[in-house]
Amino acid sequence: MEFPRKLWLTFSVFLLATNVLHAEGTHTWEQSKFDDLSKGTPKGVAIRSTGGLELAPAFKPVSTTPSTYIWSIATDSSGVIYAATGGPARVYRITPNGQSTAIFEPQELQVQSIVVDKKGVIYAATNPDGKVYRLERRANSTTDIAKPAAEQNHSTSEFSASVYFDPKTKYIWDLVLDATGNLYVATGDRGEIFRVTASRNASVFFKSDEAHIRVLALDANGNLIAGSDGSGLVYRISPGEGFVLYSAPKKEITALAIDKAGNIYASAGGEKRGGGTPPSFPVPAPNPASAFAATPQQQPGIIVSSATPAPNPQPALGPFPASGSVGGSEIYRIAPDGSPSRLWASRDDLVYALAFDKRGRLLVGTGNRGHIFAIIGEDNYIDLLKASATQVTSFADTGDSGIYASTSNLGKVFLLGAAPEAEGSYESDIFDARIFSRWGRAEFRGAGNVELLARSGNVDNPDRNWSPWKRVDLRKDAEVPVPPARFAQWKAVLHAGDPAPRVDSVTLNYLPKNVAPDFDDVMVSVGLRYQSIPKPVGDTGPGAGNQPRFDTPPPSTRDRDAIGVRWTVHDDNDDQMVYSVYYQGDGEARWLLLKDNLTDKFYSFDASLLPDGGYTIKVVASDSPSHSPEQALTAEKESARFEVDTTPPQIQNLTAGVDGGKIHVNFRAADNFSSIKRAEYSVDAGDWQFVEPVGQLLGRQDRSLRFPDCAAGRPRSSGREAANFRRSRRRACGRRESLRPL
Repeated sequence: MEFPRKLWLTFSVFLLATNVLHAEGTHTWEQSKFDDLSKGTPKGVAIRSTGGLELAPAFKPVSTTPSTYIWSIATDSSGVIYAATGGPARVYRITPNGQSTAIFEPQELQVQSIVVDKKGVIYAATNPDGKVYRLERRANSTTDIAKPAAEQNHSTSEFSASVYFDPKTKYIWDLVLDATGNLYVATGDRGEIFRVTASRNASVFFKSDEAHIRVLALDANGNLIAGSDGSGLVYRISPGEGFVLYSAPKKEITALAIDKAGNIYASAGGEKRGGGTPPSFPVPAPNPASAFAATPQQQPGIIVSSATPAPNPQPALGPFPASGSVGGSEIYRIAPDGSPSRLWASRDDLVYALAFDKRGRLLVGTGNRGHIFAIIGEDNYIDLLKASATQVTSFADTGDSGIYASTSNLGKVFLLGAAPEAEGSYESDIFDARIFSRWGRAEFRGAGNVELLARSGNVDNPDRNWSPWKRVDLRKDAEVPVPPARFAQWKAVLHAGDPAPRVDSVTLNYLPKNVAPDFDDVMVSVGLRYQSIPKPVGDTGPGAGNQPRFDTPPPSTRDRDAIGVRWTVHDDNDDQMVYSVYYQGDGEARWLLLKDNLTDKFYSFDASLLPDGGYTIKVVASDSPSHSPEQALTAEKESARFEVDTTPPQIQNLTAGVDGGKIHVNFRAADNFSSIKRAEYSVDAGDWQFVEPVGQLLGRQDRSLRFPDCAAGRPRSSGREAANFRRSRRRACGRRESLRPL
């Protein structure tokens, strides 16, 4: 029974070693998180914030208007859409099959808001210095010649238009109708809300200390909910009384929605600043000859400002903040008991519209990327789709078929269906393995009818002769049937069915071709010692942890008796590396090992280990910690030649004599390796003075020198002190060394 036991133990060790090698060699590319998936290209596919893909609601274009901006839309009982637009200012009547007709062309720059009552009467507000117009179908085709000129406002023959209410304010921002036919009008620059009864009696319903009331909504109890610009306040207003429900961290309330349970949802944007800043909304320039000029930081033709700044600057028009997406947007939920909470936030998207879909989910229309989100819960949402326009500005109910969405840049109307798309596709972001790689198996997590495809190439643009899309058979071995290449991409096709298709994660396994380490430089510094860098806790060997791609220079100290070697090297596979350091003297054929199994990219040693002479250092890098012995690769690089000289020079044949009344002192300086660079002497412990060599040239290893002649009768100290001198030389490494023999 002993033999089988030994066999089992041997087999277990083999499996363990195999797993380690597989983990080091095979790499994985996994995509499951929202941040990764949002870099891809969805078509009819929604991306969950919790990660994964699902079919998006059907999203079909209904109409494209001649106007650039649609600020607001509303529907009547028959499903006809009415769109308030700017650039040019029009009211369009759009049938469910997409037929569009302009029914109103005001003289103002744009139509800002629009509502339709139960009888099909249309109320449209214009800006700036605008009015509320009443539009209704004519009883017959006769014109309104008998009406005052002010009420003949470029309406079509099918619809008549008349001034319904003139608030005599600069701006009209929003309209809402209550169940009894009262029309509420939100205005600026005095922050007033007007109520106009069905009998056309108008009065100020609420006066705010804010400059602008931007949006309106009605709750189930008939209370008016309003949002302001300036302090970002949400009001609940009943006749004669207003109460601030919430002061948002942002400056402007941009949209409101109320669910069946009485929860109020408010979106806000813009950063609060000191002082009473007006709301920053752009307006399309009416024509090139306008007295307005585009603000330099804004998009041309969208945001305008006065060429001559007024003492009290006025806001431009439209729902696009002039400060762009600075600060992003947030959505807050105010519960029926009045308690607020933050529900959603984005640094990149600005909220322009809120509504509810047929499933009761909060829909969020945003810019300036044209996305529509569905809010599931706190910080839990779905990126449903991206419209073919810059901003999603308004929603309107269709009844049973879904919800209409309007856009600006360009002015379009879409139908967001209640059912998902029959089929949707998603193309991942392009993955760069950085090295020519072989692609292996795919790992898929999901449900329903989903096809997975892949392709590869050696340029970062798939249109430049990549391989065709190849289907991955998830029912068999899930091998990725693409040729080896540096770049890869996967694609998922979701088909509607039961269960609903879903992609939770996709992982591609790949094996990069092993390449040798690549040296940049090897540097030797004589007189420098590098300090060891503490290893992280748990780092016990060459294969522990990932080595950084960018190296931080190690700490160093000056040490005349040390030699420091440092090298820069990288591995495109990100493999672990170990290093060996060798040296070779001038004229020698063999490389001698100084140190091996190094993991740091530096090494210091005592200069006394090497005899005086010229040397070269060689560093060998190996990726063996990440590969089996037969697959490991090495690279090496040599340093520039350097010199070591640790032996001091010698003073020889020191003589002194008197000749002709003068003292003559001579000696010979010699060094076995370095050239003599300088000699000095001192008399009676005085200042050191330069000694001229015989022939006036130094630079040799053996040189005769002579003191300047001195008068013989001058008192002197002992000959030992008189001969005291200092000779200095310059080493090859640049260090200066002095001798003071007695």
